[in-house]
Amino acid sequence: MRIGVYTPLALSLLLAAVAPQVGRRVAPALAARVLTTAAVLTAAATTWALVLLTATLVNETPPVAAEARADGRSLPEPVPETIAAAAILALGLIAHRTYRALRRERATRRTLHRLCEGHPADTELIVAASPIPHAFAIPATATAPGRILVTAAMLAALQPDERRVLLAHERAHLAHRHARYAYAVVLATAANPLLAPVRTTVTFLVERWADEHAAEAVGDRGATARALARAALVAQHSRPACALNFTDRAVTRRIAALQTTPPPHLWPLAAAVLALGVLPALGAADATRDLLQLLEHTLS
Repeated sequence: MRIGVYTPLALSLLLAAVAPQVGRRVAPALAARVLTTAAVLTAAATTWALVLLTATLVNETPPVAAEARADGRSLPEPVPETIAAAAILALGLIAHRTYRALRRERATRRTLHRLCEGHPADTELIVAASPIPHAFAIPATATAPGRILVTAAMLAALQPDERRVLLAHERAHLAHRHARYAYAVVLATAANPLLAPVRTTVTFLVERWADEHAAEAVGDRGATARALARAALVAQHSRPACALNFTDRAVTRRIAALQTTPPPHLWPLAAAVLALGVLPALGAADATRDLLQLLEHTLS
């Protein structure tokens, strides 16, 4: 309990440190999957570790303390009381951050689906009469299918072959349910802010994943890179952010990646990342066992 309960926190830092390297070296689809899984497991483990820390305050409750004094027993103190109190505050902050993340996600989805109202259910592509060049993949819900929303300004700025790339990119987001990966790492980071680099990496990787899918669909990596560059340049004229909500540097990295061979599926490295997600869970489980033994000793 004195060490195991802190394991998830330490491994969070390690996962955050290796995530960018994994994103650069491993195929985007595989890297996105393993990093998302590891982040969710780590966030759950760190949150549970905070719950365990707060549970140690049971020694301070008046009935337990009074019974121990009456029996002449000294109660163990697995963690300092100040750390347990800090864990309570941290859990409150996690609850607040998670609620805000959930509320933002629901609001965003409602707004996007509202833009699709009035169109037949089997309509995949919706063209919005907007002067702002942009494109969205709107994920499906229980009551609405997935859609691709593209503004007229974006379509007008692209050549026919570049439009094929754009649509293939957005279809990849829908087909592989990339919104779920992005949403999962957002919630994981809300629960554990140390995982922010993992969220940034996964968000980038799902775009790289869609880029690779588009390049395969059109059969030309160079054309895919040119379409991405043109979309970014067109969007930059209308607002500071580039197309698909990425900064100049991120788009440049995506273009450069398309001009080289696809990254390999490094399964050993992917397995190591998954292990970084499993180890915090094992540490939390070990700390849970220690706490149960402590409670049994305290309350017996």
